[in-house]
Amino acid sequence: MADNVASHGNVTPLNEATADGKLVRQPPRNEEIEAALLGALLRNNRAFEKVGDILKADYFFAPEHQCIYLMIKNLVDAGQEARPTTLAHIADAEPILREVGGSEYLYELAANVVTVINAADYAQTIADLYLKRELIGLGEDVVNDAYDLTLDEDAARQIEKVEHRLYNLATSGELDRGVTSLKDAAFKALEHAEEAYKRDSHVVGVTSGFRDIDNMLGGLHGSDLIILAGRPAMGKTALVTTMAYNAAKAYRQWEDEQGNIREEGGKVLFFSLEMSADQLAGRILSGEAGVSGDKIRRGDIDQEDFTKIAKAANVLAKAPLFIDDTPALSITGMRQRARRVKRQMGLHMVIVDYLQLLQGPPDKKIDNRVQEVSEITRGLKTLAKELEIPVIALSQLSRQVENREDKRPQLSDLRESGSIEQDADVVSFVYRPEYYLQKEHPEQRPSEPQDKFLERLAQHESRLAESRNVAEYIIAKQRHGPVGTVELFFDNDYARFGDLDRHHNDDEF
Repeated sequence: MADNVASHGNVTPLNEATADGKLVRQPPRNEEIEAALLGALLRNNRAFEKVGDILKADYFFAPEHQCIYLMIKNLVDAGQEARPTTLAHIADAEPILREVGGSEYLYELAANVVTVINAADYAQTIADLYLKRELIGLGEDVVNDAYDLTLDEDAARQIEKVEHRLYNLATSGELDRGVTSLKDAAFKALEHAEEAYKRDSHVVGVTSGFRDIDNMLGGLHGSDLIILAGRPAMGKTALVTTMAYNAAKAYRQWEDEQGNIREEGGKVLFFSLEMSADQLAGRILSGEAGVSGDKIRRGDIDQEDFTKIAKAANVLAKAPLFIDDTPALSITGMRQRARRVKRQMGLHMVIVDYLQLLQGPPDKKIDNRVQEVSEITRGLKTLAKELEIPVIALSQLSRQVENREDKRPQLSDLRESGSIEQDADVVSFVYRPEYYLQKEHPEQRPSEPQDKFLERLAQHESRLAESRNVAEYIIAKQRHGPVGTVELFFDNDYARFGDLDRHHNDDEF
């Protein structure tokens, strides 16, 4: 077992003969490479720096090798020397190691190593063979579950569980990003600043399509989880749909003077868990055509309206906006679909409508809804970082908003708020004062003088007129920027938002 081990690459599964002469396939493994790596680690603990991020103890095939690697890791992590001499007493006390010689086996491993140069190569081979064994086990489980008709799961749920296991398997061998020097990080930040400077909009992230929101957020940034919350009828879906369409419509790609590919806007994946794809598209179509969605649904349109709708449909067809309206989707299934879209078509932003309709991971036992929401928000943040795109998730607010005189939402109003507020980079709310003012029409109080009532009524009518078609986008938390409120124009007939210019009364869509 010298350093010239036969192969560092994939190992063909061995065939072993049974008592009756039949050949049985054995799991892929290479115990010589495992022994060579352990010997190298025992000879020079510094080799552990090359393999510690790659290997876990259960990646080794032989149980005795799993045990030895774990012993070495524990001592190295504790800042102690892991040598045959320092591990001898532990090895002699372990039943698994006593079967192969105990401490004598450690000395044999260290003595048969010539160099530690190939330690990283050996580690990669061991990890690859482990993944192959796991794939074999996964395949067998898939077959057995599919044959078992007593399982309380349909085929779609079984596929989702398999996708989840495959994803975990695929990411189990990924290395950490590692450390980045301040120099490299500073130059990366400078590139982002230069990119924003060269754009007319001065937005480095994906545009929301709203002037004042982009100014406050600097665009929708990659790796950010953005929560948009509000009570029913505030226009959450309408706002996020407008953002999605604005970003997709603004998408363009070009080559700069240095030959680098530049992009603006973005390709958007919209997970619509509440509305069907055609309903969502109908909303966008109504806003683009300027024809009431209610009229379109009832077919109450004339030739002029139909021409507007047809033109709008042609515009929509060019926007890279993809809709997934699969009901009862889990965070795992959503993550798999997003990764697939990014790989096949490119992806710059994900939108989830809405967070509370997502289900937790299918293979995790979760005791309560708060824990499940924690898993979901953590998964959304992980997705944003993994794909390096902004993820916008809509969220419900608790009913306690309705019990306050000031109905403007606060961070504490988020349902299952702890994990949502903690994991989000931006927490924002949409609020329409007009909605509540219309419901709160003043009535004359007992013994209230007529003039006082009329004065109070006039004040209410003035506030109502001032809030007509006005919505507030409230940024309550922003990890990398200011908080504050942006006013938007809201047109309830077309369920669309736009920039608000109070000075010129010139609203743009």
